[in-house]
Amino acid sequence: MGNPNVGKSVIFSRLTGVAVIVSNYPGTTVEYKKGKMRLKGESVEVIDVPGAYTLKPTNKAEEVACEMIEEGDIIINVVDATNLERNLYLTLQLLGTKKPMIVALNLWDEAHHKGIKIDYKKLKKLLQVPVIPTVALTGEGIKELVNELLEAVPGTYKSEPGEQWHDVGRITEKVQLITHRHHTFLERLADASVTPFTGIPIALIILFATFKIIRFIGEGLIGYLFEPIFERLWAPLMLKLSGLLGSQGFIHNILIGKLIGGEIDFVESLGLLTTGLFVPLAMVLPYIFAFYLVLSFLEDSGYLPRLAILVDALMHKLGLHGLAIVPMMLGLGCNVPGALSTRIMETRRERFIAATLMAIAVPCMAQIAMIVGLAGKYGAKGLGTIFGTLFLVWIVLGFILNKTVRGESPEIFTEIPPYRIPYFKGLFKKVWMRVKWFIKEAVPWVLVGVFIVNILYTLRIIDFIGRFTAPVITGVLGLPRPAVGALIVGFLRKDVAIGMLVPLGLTLKQLIIASVVLAMYFPCVATFTMMARELGFIDMLKSALIMIASALVVGGLLNLILI
Repeated sequence: MGNPNVGKSVIFSRLTGVAVIVSNYPGTTVEYKKGKMRLKGESVEVIDVPGAYTLKPTNKAEEVACEMIEEGDIIINVVDATNLERNLYLTLQLLGTKKPMIVALNLWDEAHHKGIKIDYKKLKKLLQVPVIPTVALTGEGIKELVNELLEAVPGTYKSEPGEQWHDVGRITEKVQLITHRHHTFLERLADASVTPFTGIPIALIILFATFKIIRFIGEGLIGYLFEPIFERLWAPLMLKLSGLLGSQGFIHNILIGKLIGGEIDFVESLGLLTTGLFVPLAMVLPYIFAFYLVLSFLEDSGYLPRLAILVDALMHKLGLHGLAIVPMMLGLGCNVPGALSTRIMETRRERFIAATLMAIAVPCMAQIAMIVGLAGKYGAKGLGTIFGTLFLVWIVLGFILNKTVRGESPEIFTEIPPYRIPYFKGLFKKVWMRVKWFIKEAVPWVLVGVFIVNILYTLRIIDFIGRFTAPVITGVLGLPRPAVGALIVGFLRKDVAIGMLVPLGLTLKQLIIASVVLAMYFPCVATFTMMARELGFIDMLKSALIMIASALVVGGLLNLILI
């Protein structure tokens, strides 16, 4: 147990070896996690509970943390050595539970760098429980922590209710000495990052550099690795298989798809073994890897909370507060973790607005990659109009939801950690876990989407739906009737749906409308499932109706406005 952002999840990972995502902003661990470790030859269970500031819950995370105390035999209280006075308030409350306890005085190295000296032996005598200095990222002190676990005892320190902050100050004064030193470059940069005059230009530079890096890495991996593998190695194998299958027929169309000029076109053929593998692995995965690499760096460096402070004023006009930037940023990678991360918002109203705005106006990196592939040749005319429209929708719809959705949006309450050089081994581990999750979750849905499209085309169901919805598809949106196939598949995978626009020969105007409508009209089925779980069925239904209505309105307006 411990306050948010003190390194609990990293210590948990050190103790158990369990792969957990750890980030340098509060609210990462909303659900508790369990793992196993060996202690004196026996297998024991370790529980990582959400961060909490007090045992008198003020939010969902603290409620879960307090509920889990009853299950524990020993409490490992993780304390941030750079913020001892703030952390000790929870420590004194935990001592009052009379549970055997041990204190991990984490971020010990950073405390030294900041000129903070703590007499941990004197702290141990005052609290009457073991106190072990640790550096979770490097593993320093973890062995001593494990060795001391069985020595954990209920603390005998008594603090009267209402006097705990007085006791915290007295203890801190006895054990902590702060020496004068000059600010480091990272500390000066940290101060500049939260002041609007300098923080906004810094944010713009970081966001610009972020997408430049993502595009550079993504396009490099596609051009020099993935496309050559598919074109030189996989395409010849698929052509041989195509010949064995007679170059046509139902099975051929399902596995290989249609041959374009006698050759395999990995975007247009729409076979399970061609488009079904090429789209997620060669077109999308490189951008997913690049995005999560950059996002993980921003998380672990400590920048995201500062960005939250900068956008707090804007977010309040949308019915949110600054921390809503977290689900938006995660949603750019994949809407599923974006929907999951709305849990860091305190109220039902905020969670509803954040999830709805993210699902409508924040396309995932897979979809962005496909849009860039299709509209990139038009430059700002194409990409600028598509993403500019989505940003405008995000702003306008946020204003509307803020005025119409009942409830309250409290002020931002977040801790800003110091800038830190990321622990790169842990960073790459996090990136690998997220990429592995994408491969595991996304590729099967792409294959299902391609399979369903082939079946629908073969049975002429798409033609039937196209005729039935023609007044909307062709009249309101100005799209050709076959575009209905992309709208159907968009419920499974948005990136595949965008790819299905390629063979339709759309004009730039139609491409813009189709891309915007596909981004807005409904989330993919994985995001839909997660939103239903987080918001409940009724709120998910309301959100879905907002998505469909706004997509039709915006698509219709674009059809009228664009030349």
